[in-house]
Amino acid sequence: MVEKILTVSNRAGIHARPAAIIAQTSNKFESEITITRDDTTVNAKSIMGVIAMGAGYNTQLTIRAEGSDESEAISVIEELFNSRFEEE
Repeated sequence: MVEKILTVSNRAGIHARPAAIIAQTSNKFESEITITRDDTTVNAKSIMGVIAMGAGYNTQLTIRAEGSDESEAISVIEELFNSRFEEE
C-alpha cells in the first residue's frame, strides 16, 4: 500500500470538474484507490464520492492505493493536485 497526503491547492476546491478528472484518472489503474478526509473515506474511482468529500481550498486529503500499479497511481494523482487540475 502506498499513501500520500495531498493538499487541495486550486481556489475552487474539488468541484465537479476536478472530481471527474480524479475519477477518470483513477479508473485507469487496477489498484484500489481511496481518498480520506477526516473520518470519511471514499472510492477515488467514484465521481460522486469524490464530490461528496466537500474538499475546499487548502483541505488535506490522504490518498491511498493498493495493488499492482499503486506507486504509479499515486504519482499520477499527485501530479493532478500539483497542477491544480489545470484550472489556474
